[in-house]
Order: sequence, then structure tokens, then C-alpha cells
Amino acid sequence: MDNLHHKPIKKFTLDGVINDESSIWRLKTEYLNLLISEMRLSGYVQRIDINPDFTLEYNEAKKYFEFELSIYGIYVGKRKSEWIAGVDETKAIYTQKSKSSEYSQEVA
Repeated sequence: MDNLHHKPIKKFTLDGVINDESSIWRLKTEYLNLLISEMRLSGYVQRIDINPDFTLEYNEAKKYFEFELSIYGIYVGKRKSEWIAGVDETKAIYTQKSKSSEYSQEVA
């Protein structure tokens, strides 16, 4: 794995409106998963040592909640982003083994 020290951190954000107070936490989870999927498609993985930011403000005049969700990631490449769940400081957390590492273990 490439050295993960000092890789630039990119912020991924989503903002919008939530009408129903009872849906806030369910939608927060869904939107977080959506942002993580968007990151992966771009070759980024989440920095799990940096907590996502979720701000919520009630708009009294319009009777809905306005939110902003931000998560942070680093670029590892499109291929690697498929099998890395995230990065904790400088350590990659793998979801599964890559085909190349499985092959190299079989050959060794």
C-alpha cells in the first residue's frame, strides 16, 4: 500500500431539507452511505479517524429542517477504493483481500 502519511484530505458534502423530524436519523445514515458510495466511485475512501459532520437547523418560517453533512476522504485510486473500507490515521482498513494479494499469497 502506498504511504498514507500526508495524503491530501478531501471534503465531500451534501446539504438539503428534511421535512419530517422522525426521519432525521434514518436519512442521515442513508445520506452518509450515499456520500461514501460517491467517494468510492471517485477513488476516495473515508478517513474514519475524522468524524463526519452533521449540522441541522430548523427553519421556522418554512417548517422544515435544513442539514449539511460532510465526510472526509483520501484518494487511493478507483481499484483500491473497492476493497478498502477506510483509513484510520495511516492504516488502511480492508473490507476484503484484493485479487493481486490473494494471487501473491498463493504463489509464495
